[in-house]
This record gives sequence, C-alpha cells and structure tokens, in this order.
Amino acid sequence: MTLRELLKNIDYKCVQGNIDCEVTDLIYDSRKVTDNTVFFCIDGFKTDGHAYANDAAAKGAAAIIASRDINVDGDITVIRVDNTRYALAIMSAVFFGNPGKEAVIIGITGTKGKTSTAFMIKDMLDKSGNKCGIIGTIGAFWDNTKIKTGLTTPESYVIHSLFRKMVDDGCKYIVMEVSSQALKLDRTAGIEFDYGIFTNFSPDHISDGEHASLEEYRECKELLFKQSKVGIFNIDDEVSDKFIRHATCEKIYTYSMKEEADFQAVNVKQWSDGGKLGIEYDVKGLFDGSIKLCIPGKFNVYNSIAALAVAYLAGVDMKIVSKELSNVRVLGRVELVHVSDEFSVIVDYAHNEVSTRSVMETLREYKPNRIICIYGGGGNRARIRRYDMGEVTGEMADLSILTCDNPRDEEISDINNDIKVGLAKHNGQYVEIEDRTDAIEYAIRNAVKGDIILLLGKGHEDYQEIKGVKYHYDEREAIREAAKRVFGN
Repeated sequence: MTLRELLKNIDYKCVQGNIDCEVTDLIYDSRKVTDNTVFFCIDGFKTDGHAYANDAAAKGAAAIIASRDINVDGDITVIRVDNTRYALAIMSAVFFGNPGKEAVIIGITGTKGKTSTAFMIKDMLDKSGNKCGIIGTIGAFWDNTKIKTGLTTPESYVIHSLFRKMVDDGCKYIVMEVSSQALKLDRTAGIEFDYGIFTNFSPDHISDGEHASLEEYRECKELLFKQSKVGIFNIDDEVSDKFIRHATCEKIYTYSMKEEADFQAVNVKQWSDGGKLGIEYDVKGLFDGSIKLCIPGKFNVYNSIAALAVAYLAGVDMKIVSKELSNVRVLGRVELVHVSDEFSVIVDYAHNEVSTRSVMETLREYKPNRIICIYGGGGNRARIRRYDMGEVTGEMADLSILTCDNPRDEEISDINNDIKVGLAKHNGQYVEIEDRTDAIEYAIRNAVKGDIILLLGKGHEDYQEIKGVKYHYDEREAIREAAKRVFGN
C-alpha cells in the first residue's frame, strides 16, 4: 500500500518527500521501526514521540507523521497533521482494509458492567449462529483464540488488526468495551458503531494522566454516542438524560428496572439452590418474557437486559436469548464455581474498597450464614487501598483469610500487615495463610451450610506476580485443586 492511499481519509500537509512511497506497516513505538514503515510521533504521558523522529529515520522509516515541526536528517517523507493519534486511527482502518465495515460493531461504555454485558452479548450471538468476537478488559476472544491486549480498549492499530483477524475468521459481530480514555485519546476514532450501550456512571479515573474532572470523564464517555447509529441507555442512571441529550444516534432505546422503558425488568427476585445463587425477572416493553440468571446481583439485571436489548434489535431468536442468559458465566465477575451443594464459592475481580463493598452488599442480600473472604493486596501499589480493603471486609465479612495476590517486590506479610490496620477498625476476624491455594482449602474445609466463600482480587487473571516473575495461577484451577484435597474427587 502507498502512503497516498493511507492518507486518503485525513487532512494533512506533506512537508517534504514523496507520498507515493510504499508502506509495509504503521509504527508508533520507535523501537519497532523497520524499513519502509511509517512512524507516528505520539504525545505520550511520559515521552513525546517527536523526540524519536531521527531514530525512526535512521532505522529506515519511509515516512514520519507529526503534529508539529520537526527536523529530521535525510530526505524522508514528513507529513504534518493536527492530531497524530487521530491519524493513526484513521490510517490503521485503511491499512487493514476497513474491517470494521464488514461486521456489526457493538460498543459499551460506562463505569461498571462493561465486561459482563459484553460477554453476555457474545454468548447469545455465538449460540444463535452469529459468530462474535470480543475486545475488552480480559483481552480479545473469538472461537478458540485468546489474545492479551493489556488495555480495556487497546490502541487503534491493535483494534483494527483484531477486527481484521476476527472478520477473516468469520465473525459477523464484534463487541468491545470502550473506555473513557480510549475515547479521549482517539483510539476508536473513525469507527462507526452499529450499537452503543451506556451502562452507568459514577466517579472514577479522576487523576493525573486520566481525567481532570468528573465532567471531562462524562464528556469523554458521551463521545461514543456521537459515532453510534443506535444508542441503548440505562435510564435509571441519574446522568442518562445528559448522555441521551448529547447523543447524535439515528435511534435511541432505553432500559430500566424502575420505570417504563423499551426494555423494562419487573418482578425481580433472587434465588438460591444447592450452593448456586442467581436472580430472575420478567421483561416487558418491546419484548415480553422471563429471564433466569445463574449469577447473583441486581446489577446483573441491568447487564443482562442491556445485552438482551442488543440481541432483540439484532433479530436474534429470543428463545435462544432466554436460554443462553440462564447459562452465561463471566470470567471473574461474581463467578460461581460449584464445589458443593451446601455452600457457595464465588470469584470476583474486586480489588478496591468500592468494588469490594458492592459485591459484598450484593451477597448479603442472599442472607448467607457467613461470608468468608479470601484476599491479599497488590505489591508496589498505593497502601491506602489495603487499609480500605481491610476496613470494608472487617465491617462486612465474618472471616478474612489474608493470603497472596500479586505481591510483586513486596513481602506478603508486609502487605497483610497493612490490611490488618483496616481490619482492626471493625475488629475484623482473620487468619493468615500465605499460599493462596492452601487458603482456599482452609475455607472449603471449614465451610458449613449456607456459607459464601468469596475470593477477591484475582478474578480473570491467570498469574501471580512475585519478585519480578509471573507464575501461572488460575483461581478456578486452584479451587478445583483445593476441593479435591478436601473431598477427594
């Protein structure tokens, strides 16, 4: 492909050189530049890509895309644009043959619920014979392929490369979590979303390098609905009216648990049976039916009805929708791992005070005999998070088992000593067992009828990071191993 072809959808100025040069790849990390690639000078949080323009030229780059004047050696082509991140997004789509136009693209934004909603949509579409790929917090998935992306919404070049792989493998739909940072930094620029979903909004990501204010955080999320054909909104959220008012969607649909909407959940009931926990409800509006989920929490009513709305609007057989929602599991999100009919074992990614309090309030609604929490804390991270985790579990759990999470360069005992400071505020009961699988075994061995064992912090992760080394560790495998020790099967 020539540089001229890649530039066809953006405004630019050729400062020097020839735009008919051949291009083999698009690069935004100067260390990866090779002959005939195009290097994008991206302004990062720590480094400025413009400082590496000469390095890229020396390594054989065919062209450099910059947003301000640069001095480079030789006769390399230099292209000036207003925004190099935006240019990367638009040119990446062209480079990979605009794969986003070959599938139905579903974007989900909101403070919470993106991952669960995305996996629910994927499950329903896959089971209806419409192969679906997913890009989000846990990575990229389709068929038997799993790729770690490192970000909830990866860089634009990665997005379009994944789109191309998914489409070439037969994906008719692609669902992706769209973070506020991705929208702010133009990672999704130029993508026309067929459906955009708003889950909810609450304070988060307000810090240096993220968002300067709550208003900016909200405004960035609103951007999804300026590039979505159809908008689907949770009108129970108090700022949903602002999202709807600022949207430019061709059509808007709503969902709710509290008032009339296009998709309304009514008669919501919790259920528990044989160590399993769930929730069920009726739907009325554009679709009338009943849904039973084998995952707990009223928040999953919101997640599932948003997913149901997409499936309905996409023309999926609603019998398949009802069946698949009853079977859906979301990795590391109040994920039930069945080991006994007497008590429940749940894995959740919660690793701060807000998310831990939320999941524990949810589980308390099921009136368990006891909640036993197994958790640790992340090393080389803010210590306040450990105090807060200790405080909320001291208040809401009957027993905490302090163990290993990702201690990184710190000692597990030092991390747990910080947790104890929070536990002490409520005289929280605890034991310490450094090996996490041993800790799980202890909980299972001592659990009685009606208990809930809640494993916090690891969720979907499949490793433990200790002293600079990442060791394989999957919570589900550890639970099965611990149960085998206890029950012998």
